[in-house]
Amino acid sequence: MTGARRGKFVALLAIVVAAPAAAQTKTPLPPPSPNGAAQADDSKADIAYGAFQRGMFLTAFNEAAKRAQQKDTPAMTLLGELYANGLGVGRDDSKAAQWYKLAAAQGDRNAMFALAMFAFEGRAGARNTAEGARLLEGAAKLGHPAAAYDLGLLYLQGQQLPKDLNRAAELFRAAADAGNSEAQYALATMYKEGHGVPKDLNEAMRLMGQASVAGNLDAMVEYAIAQFNGEGVAKDEAAAARLFLISARRGSAIAQNRLARILMAGRGLPADPTEAIKWHIIAKDGGAGDPELDVFAGKQKPEVRQAAEKAAKKWLSTLAALRP
Repeated sequence: MTGARRGKFVALLAIVVAAPAAAQTKTPLPPPSPNGAAQADDSKADIAYGAFQRGMFLTAFNEAAKRAQQKDTPAMTLLGELYANGLGVGRDDSKAAQWYKLAAAQGDRNAMFALAMFAFEGRAGARNTAEGARLLEGAAKLGHPAAAYDLGLLYLQGQQLPKDLNRAAELFRAAADAGNSEAQYALATMYKEGHGVPKDLNEAMRLMGQASVAGNLDAMVEYAIAQFNGEGVAKDEAAAARLFLISARRGSAIAQNRLARILMAGRGLPADPTEAIKWHIIAKDGGAGDPELDVFAGKQKPEVRQAAEKAAKKWLSTLAALRP
């Protein structure tokens, strides 16, 4: 793991003390499974979820309220979701928590996960990290991927729970097998460094590749680096360059720097001094400076530097306009 990647991973662990995955994992919409309710009622439950997915939140609320009165567990969770986010009704954390608790008491893993987020964030009551960890444990046991990932982070960090790298790896594997790209990236990192699992660069890159395909930006950058260098995966500079380009456009300063170097050297992509300097300027703005590229830029003709600066300024101004 590069220094920047390791730093970001450690930062993620720090964030999880306040709210595991709250920044990257929204409370998932529970599937319209009846949890023991009569199968004949499925179509009615589907009305609420269908309305939710189409953005018809008031309809979703009304239909879910009807189903919740009949003790339909997913409908209770859906009501919690609507109140928690102020969709179709005014935001009310207290009512959201009440509905989540009713659903959680009936074994709904999505409600447990939502309540865990509430506990870590201090919504609908005092912040309670111990309760949050307990709820994550319950949701993870029921197969909730995001809960397993967040719980793995807690075991990896060793503050809310005793540090246990083996247990963290187990939880990451469960979430990774369910398709959670954050867990795939985390487990890949553990295999790469031999923490909690035997060091295995090939397995690390297999998982990194899965996370990359799923769109995990950190994984995309690391996989591209591995492809370019031929470490744990077949060397393919052209494929790596394409992945760096995608990652650079998504805002990774590391990818922007690597792309600038590729365009400077003409490896994986044709050499292009203007584009190389453009991405170098953008990368520097994101904190990834590079003295060698500074020297390279200084040797180019004034018109090349001016064109690059103009293109970089346009890119950065457009990015700034998109920021909240």
